[in-house]
Amino acid sequence: MTTTPVLARILLDLHRAPELLTLVNVWDAVSARVVADTPGTTALATASHSVAATLGYPDGEQIPLDLMLDMVRRVVAATDLPVTADLEGGYGNAAETVRRAIDVGVVGANVEDQMKPVAAAAAQVEAVMRAAGDAGLPDFVLNARTDVVLRAGDRPAAAVLADAVERGRAYLDAGAPVVFVPGPLTEEQIGTLVEALGPQRLSVIGFPTVPPPARLQALGVARISYGPVPQRAALTALQRFAADVLAGGTPPTDLRSLN
Repeated sequence: MTTTPVLARILLDLHRAPELLTLVNVWDAVSARVVADTPGTTALATASHSVAATLGYPDGEQIPLDLMLDMVRRVVAATDLPVTADLEGGYGNAAETVRRAIDVGVVGANVEDQMKPVAAAAAQVEAVMRAAGDAGLPDFVLNARTDVVLRAGDRPAAAVLADAVERGRAYLDAGAPVVFVPGPLTEEQIGTLVEALGPQRLSVIGFPTVPPPARLQALGVARISYGPVPQRAALTALQRFAADVLAGGTPPTDLRSLN
């Protein structure tokens, strides 16, 4: 069995490699096994929205932390690959939440800045990385998230991007190996962020406006993930199946086994 320090190093190297790291987010043990068994998968990432929905909770730290971490534990147990967990804003104590996540086997995490003042958000990053180091994972991959683009509202695009750069640089300086800027970014905006933060330091989400993976790799992006989209795709397939059989149809024959 590969130790967590080794898994952490593997995950960090995947982010630092010139090849784009593509993470298809999972939400329970069976989705973890399906994605892990798919050729090309090198690591797994949980999606907080999807985990919460699976257990009947809305997103936004509404699911109790113990329940969320138990599902993360099940994901970790379902694979030998490195697992990074979406820990939302850290449930009021990001460093302690990361420590608990490390205890169940994760070697990376998303933690949102929740638009705290930059100094406070950077201090949180520093506290998380210190906690990970104290837990024996100096290579822990904190995907330090800022929602400045998602919460842009009607602010000028240039001001929003400048804020993302300021926050990203502060989080990198505080020890985060990668910065997550989710939102409907254009190729030009992504290029600006990579230039400001450095190659293999930016993480994005696969919104429709975001360039395709090959272009992201050429731009120097470290990672793309898909948040709740994989679960929504699975639920859409389930709904279509239900509609078909309720209308008198028969199941398809090319179904994947649960094993």
